[in-house]
Amino acid sequence: MLTSAPPRRAARFWPQLGRFVRGQAACCTFAFTVVGLLALSRALPLAAWGVGRYDFLLLGCLLAQGVLLALRFETPREAGVILAFHALGFVLEAFKVAHGSWAYPEDALSKVLGVPLYAGFMYASVGSYMAQAWRRFDLALSAAPPLRVQAGLAAAAYLNFFTHHVGPDLRYGITAALLLAYRRTRVEFTVGPARYGMPLVLSFALIGGGVFLAENAATGLGAWVYPHQAGGWHPVHVAKWLAWTLMVVLAFLIVSGLRAWEARERAGSR
Repeated sequence: MLTSAPPRRAARFWPQLGRFVRGQAACCTFAFTVVGLLALSRALPLAAWGVGRYDFLLLGCLLAQGVLLALRFETPREAGVILAFHALGFVLEAFKVAHGSWAYPEDALSKVLGVPLYAGFMYASVGSYMAQAWRRFDLALSAAPPLRVQAGLAAAAYLNFFTHHVGPDLRYGITAALLLAYRRTRVEFTVGPARYGMPLVLSFALIGGGVFLAENAATGLGAWVYPHQAGGWHPVHVAKWLAWTLMVVLAFLIVSGLRAWEARERAGSR
């Protein structure tokens, strides 16, 4: 009897891990699609066809978004959230490209202010992941700070991507404020028949790490070029992990606001 508990736990662990991995993969569908399109754009002879690579990527992302909506993989409201994150990402891209933080060196009809329009979809993939995870894993928060505090911190994190070019870089101070604000906050999620929980800040860091790895893959496929990659691909600096974690906080707040709005709508309709 004493030795039967570990096998029972192991028997529960592996199926639950499989459910979790499959759920995470489904949440990453749009992100995987973007990376797949990047790889396909490198393999196809687009130049011989007279098609710009960035234009091909834009058309592919638009088609993928349409298919996901038609299949009801995404709801119209989730698509609206993704569009909002696309817009925030494009504004940031235009600013950063103008300041030489990175570049899109290839020609394209769909470039605006030096940024191909497909670029916003790379940010949208983060929003898509967050929206899918919230629904598929039935996320819920406990001990969250007031919404105005969360909104203020997310806005400060986003604005710092712009203001640090003309003033001090406050990302570490903002990170410390986030750790303080969310120190007691836990996110609960469902996998199969069981409910789990973890510190919210840990989930932010893990998702940010996943996006950081995806960024290395994307730059390896020529999605954009950092100055240190001009002579050939090199890994993205690990400091970008924190930058992406801060963007994850912004995506989380946008999706959290959508879910709170939907909850109020459901309560009002009863």
